[in-house]
Amino acid sequence: MGVHVQDASGIEGEARAVAFRLREAGHEAFFVGGSVRDRLLGLPVREVDIATSARPEEVLRLFPNSWAVGVSFGVVLVPGGRFHFDVATFREDGEYLDGRHPEGVRFATAREDVERRDFTVNGLLEDPVSGEVIDYVGGLEDLRRRELRAIGDPERRFREDSLRLLRGVRLAVTKGFSLEAGTWQALRNLAFLIGRVAPERVHQELDRIWLSSGRGRGLDLLMDSGLMGEVVPEFLALRGCEQPPQWHPEGDVYTHTRMMLDLLEGEPSLSLVWAVLLHDIGKPACFRVDETGRIRFNGHDAAGALLAGEILRRLKYSREMVQSVVRKVERHMQFMNVRSMRSGKLRLFMAGADFADELALHRADCLASNGGLENYDFVRGELAKLKDVPVFPQPLLQGRDLMALGLRPGPLFRLVLEGALIEQAEGLFTDRKGALKWLADYVCSASMA
Repeated sequence: MGVHVQDASGIEGEARAVAFRLREAGHEAFFVGGSVRDRLLGLPVREVDIATSARPEEVLRLFPNSWAVGVSFGVVLVPGGRFHFDVATFREDGEYLDGRHPEGVRFATAREDVERRDFTVNGLLEDPVSGEVIDYVGGLEDLRRRELRAIGDPERRFREDSLRLLRGVRLAVTKGFSLEAGTWQALRNLAFLIGRVAPERVHQELDRIWLSSGRGRGLDLLMDSGLMGEVVPEFLALRGCEQPPQWHPEGDVYTHTRMMLDLLEGEPSLSLVWAVLLHDIGKPACFRVDETGRIRFNGHDAAGALLAGEILRRLKYSREMVQSVVRKVERHMQFMNVRSMRSGKLRLFMAGADFADELALHRADCLASNGGLENYDFVRGELAKLKDVPVFPQPLLQGRDLMALGLRPGPLFRLVLEGALIEQAEGLFTDRKGALKWLADYVCSASMA
């Protein structure tokens, strides 16, 4: 099996030069892992790892500008030009005590090095001179069948490094693999072990799933494996959470959310995908049946925003990411009112920093339910009218203007400033003098009320 992929970036040429130098010094050297796999699949190669018989000190001697990044594990980072390469000594791992890292290593042969790796498709060696692929673990056949299979005992592989549980799902989704039955069963049996992995590493794997075109399948695999229940247990309540059939003929909240993932267009941002996943996370807690027998979820947007923030902070996302997702979840129900909003309030709504994502969320929300796009089309029409002007003007009033009139910072500030923006957008005042007069009149009327 082999597919020629043009090395447009030059990374393989640089890697080959590193491997040649190791061989000239009398050492074995092979390309290994993802670069071999992706080349054989006809995919672009973005990084190349090199496995060698040379000990770390020998690699450091041969490449004076390199540096040890994991010398206890035999890994040296070697600069090749525009790219850098992990050059790792063939090794066998010692016992894994923390479910992530071996307590030590023993330098070994190429075959022993391959046999301690995670999946067969990642255990292929490529001769950098001849291009011959050396396969000790059946990876070529699994690659031909597009099947992901653990090397050796799958339970042992997952117990050694529990991040492999998520990595298996990620590779299945991003590379289009099915999961071999024994590997899938072991993954399901040991899903609870993902709790041993740092949240930052967990969300890095999730990010790659969510940003792939197979994100919907990724969600199914995460749910069916039990991993989602360990990582975002709140999500399990979406399955079986009924919705009013007149608005949601597609079924429960999980089905609705799953459909939305497949309806996202282009290359959506990570915060948009998370907003889709969590936009209805508050529905189970807000589920009510009114006196007419209709299902209602009053306040699920606000409840969902709080829950979304808790989930993303637990996964150690940045403050900016948390705020972006929370804002989208909090505002997603406001689209139902766009056609009745005052023009200034509508312009303020459309001026949100993430409004393009919010509009994409609304589109998917509609198409995954009753299909009505009237509000979506209305907003797009309003945006088209403003294409040659700023969606919203620069505010003429600021917090210090309110303080000058004796108002103290607090929740009232936001309400007054938002009201001023709406009036400004509607042309009630057009300069700072008019804005200050409006503010003075507002404060006066408020104090007399």
